[in-house]
Amino acid sequence: MTRAGRIVRVDPAAGIPGGEVSIECAGLDTDNLRTCGCRFGGERAHLVGLSTHRALALVPELDTRGEIKVLLESNGEQSEAARFVFGSLLAEDLHPVANPAFDPDDGSLYVTRSGSRGQHFPVSIFRIDTNGELADFSGDITNPTGIAFDKTGQMFVTSRLEGTVYRITPFKEAVAFARNLGVATGLAFDRAGAMYVGDRTGTIYRVNGIGEEKAFAQLEPSVSAYHLAFGPDDALYVTGPTVSSDDAVMRIDQNGEARIFYRGLGRPQGLAFDVDGYLYVAASVRGRRGIVRISPDGGEAEMAVAGMNIVGLCFSAAGDMILATNEAVYSLPLGIHGMLLG
Repeated sequence: MTRAGRIVRVDPAAGIPGGEVSIECAGLDTDNLRTCGCRFGGERAHLVGLSTHRALALVPELDTRGEIKVLLESNGEQSEAARFVFGSLLAEDLHPVANPAFDPDDGSLYVTRSGSRGQHFPVSIFRIDTNGELADFSGDITNPTGIAFDKTGQMFVTSRLEGTVYRITPFKEAVAFARNLGVATGLAFDRAGAMYVGDRTGTIYRVNGIGEEKAFAQLEPSVSAYHLAFGPDDALYVTGPTVSSDDAVMRIDQNGEARIFYRGLGRPQGLAFDVDGYLYVAASVRGRRGIVRISPDGGEAEMAVAGMNIVGLCFSAAGDMILATNEAVYSLPLGIHGMLLG
């Protein structure tokens, strides 16, 4: 074994630039700290902590995508490399505040430039096609927040400024579908096709096919937004970040009864289920930020992807995890397929 020791585990083994990764190791010689380092895909990473058994490193910017090598250095020697999945940049200069969403018909990705409350942009919704090309889509909605497609492939978008859900026509026109929904943020459809909208002041609304709303459940208010996703058990799962570092994912059954599914997250935001019933949440856990994976029974949580300022996620048909930060969108080829309702 070299002076750089041996990598035992990379936790998590996936991330985007700026994410903090823990590299557990054995036998790392730290007598001369100036000679110690860590490399991701050949690029030197910034170390924020180092000992003989662990290195804490920030994922650097890389001009690549997919699986790369991570290794440690000491006294001019290198360790054997470990595997790491790096997320590539799809688009930047955006301002998403919730999950992006895929069009089920053509596989294109939709993401918002939401802005601060009342701020209007000439273009507030963008489309990224399957070739990764970014194009303007619509500027009709101020403060677009949640995006979701119903089972017919119809696109809907919430405006947190107006408390309105808009239906997007084939001609890209935004037509008001449901109004008077408070600070409308999260948006999801159940298996039967009913719409649910999260008002961050505390109400989850159920909206029928002609846009009539009815209070479905009541939760604590959020400082930013409610994020919604239906699980494999047909229950609605909700996050609503507060100023606490011990926030919960709530599970609401079909009768509107809410209970805690998992507690112990910091600022939980966008969430999505995979086909195996694991829940992925943009949050921090045990002091580390990124995408947290929670077991189907809610008993265990671990960091799955390292990243800062992540607000939402979704899965492509090819198994890529799409991450939205508060200014950019990234793609990671993790081979994880999202759960489909229907």
